[in-house]
Amino acid sequence: MAPERDTPRPLRADAQRNRDKILAAAVRVFSEEGLDAHFERVAKEAGVGTGTLYRNFPTREALIEAAYRNEVARLCDAVPGLLAATAPREALRTWMGRFVDYATAKRGMADALRAVVASGGDPYGRSREMIQDALTTLMEAGTTAGVFRTDTRPTDMFAALAGIALTSAAPDQRAQAERLLDLTLDGLTRVPPPASG
Repeated sequence: MAPERDTPRPLRADAQRNRDKILAAAVRVFSEEGLDAHFERVAKEAGVGTGTLYRNFPTREALIEAAYRNEVARLCDAVPGLLAATAPREALRTWMGRFVDYATAKRGMADALRAVVASGGDPYGRSREMIQDALTTLMEAGTTAGVFRTDTRPTDMFAALAGIALTSAAPDQRAQAERLLDLTLDGLTRVPPPASG
């Protein structure tokens, strides 16, 4: 008797590309159209047939939940690469901009996400914990490098970012969001003591 699989088999490369395109298209379409979005529009945006979409996501709820979870994973999975490519301050600043993008997409999908919750789904699962872990990693890197203050907690930064995202979600408010992100990062950055003369 064959052993039971604990994890699903990985998708072929082309199947994974199709799935990724579907999830990205779903975020765009549900953000723009909410619950009125049609599967056919998602498939067209993704450049795949409706059969491919239904094979991957047999219900609207499954698609919405997977699209949201994918956005959270993309945001959090970016942290190691950002820290490997740039200094901690720049890595955090780039990630902060991505957080606002994520929060804007989440807000656009709010009605669709509420429908998933009402049907018994849990799209949020571990999302808050994952985001907090990502933020903790970024802040610890900056603290270790001596560029961030040590008296600011990741929960403080999360609250600040959530507030910025909430008040600056409209496209015409993006410039304000960028300024607020810069101010928040400046507040986190350790100011060197004045040189003694």
